[in-house]
Amino acid sequence: MAPAVLIENLQKSYGSVEAVKNVSLQIEPGEIFGLLGPNGAGKTTTLRVLCTLSTPDAGKVEVSGVSVVDYPRIARQKLGYVAQEVALDKVLTGRELLQLQASLYHLPNNAAKGRINDVIGLLGLAEWADKRTGTYSGGVKKRIDLAAGLLHAPDVLVLDEPTVGLDIESRFVVWDFLRQLKAAGTTVLITSHYLEEIDALADKVAIIDRGVVIAAGTPTELKDKLGGDRITLRIREFSSNPEAEKAKDLLQALPFVQEVIINSAQGNSLNLVVTPQSDALSSIQKSLIEAGLPTFGIAQSRPSLDDVYLAATGRTLMDAELAAAGSRDLKAERKQNMK
Repeated sequence: MAPAVLIENLQKSYGSVEAVKNVSLQIEPGEIFGLLGPNGAGKTTTLRVLCTLSTPDAGKVEVSGVSVVDYPRIARQKLGYVAQEVALDKVLTGRELLQLQASLYHLPNNAAKGRINDVIGLLGLAEWADKRTGTYSGGVKKRIDLAAGLLHAPDVLVLDEPTVGLDIESRFVVWDFLRQLKAAGTTVLITSHYLEEIDALADKVAIIDRGVVIAAGTPTELKDKLGGDRITLRIREFSSNPEAEKAKDLLQALPFVQEVIINSAQGNSLNLVVTPQSDALSSIQKSLIEAGLPTFGIAQSRPSLDDVYLAATGRTLMDAELAAAGSRDLKAERKQNMK
């Protein structure tokens, strides 16, 4: 059986900007696959190429064995795409919007009517289906958008940030729905900024940063590769580089410490990988006191997907998001100053 999605050595640039440098992914039928990374990492560009909305510069991209470049019309029949931003005609009712979507997919009238009723029931939209979409809450808008993406029963449903901006109750509704889709055999590719969302839903994960895949596997595999517990330590609220380096050298000498990373984006805090043991925190604090170093804050936890990202890049996903936002703000300011 062909993979549900096959991407090999994908490259895509916009002028001098390399949005995707070299991305390779393989997603099996019936999987929920999570794609993680900060804004500007290349996630959305990868999805746009997969969904035939953008032409790649190089690489191979297939859906259920069909090339999206050579046979885009056939590929689109096998894909459902739900973008991050919900775009609904406020005048239409939910049912009318789905009827319009069905006509765009050339579904026969009888089949379209049955399918519309199916997706309305699947997503619990009966109460709102005949009301104008302009009256919907954010959670209901996202559900009708999902219904439109599923209307033609695609092999692969592609979701770009499906729960961004939703309250926790609406997020859980979407989560349960995606689990139902998986149980029914639909393949789901999802991008998200919510690490706990990917951890809870995804069978496999790929982390993309600066246009390349830096880690891939099941969430458990990626976390187990790190080994040991995580300890986050702050010498001070904002430590100097020499002080952080001194603490790093000191802690790396402890027999249960496997690795120490200085996180400069968070006030030179230290992120440690340690062999699990009950007295790790007290031993670290004792060593710092003996060296004349204070402890502003310290905490121990099991590995997370953010730890995977930190180990691969030297920064957390939140740090990467903040850096990307700062870069966009700086570019906008320069552009404004040039006017």
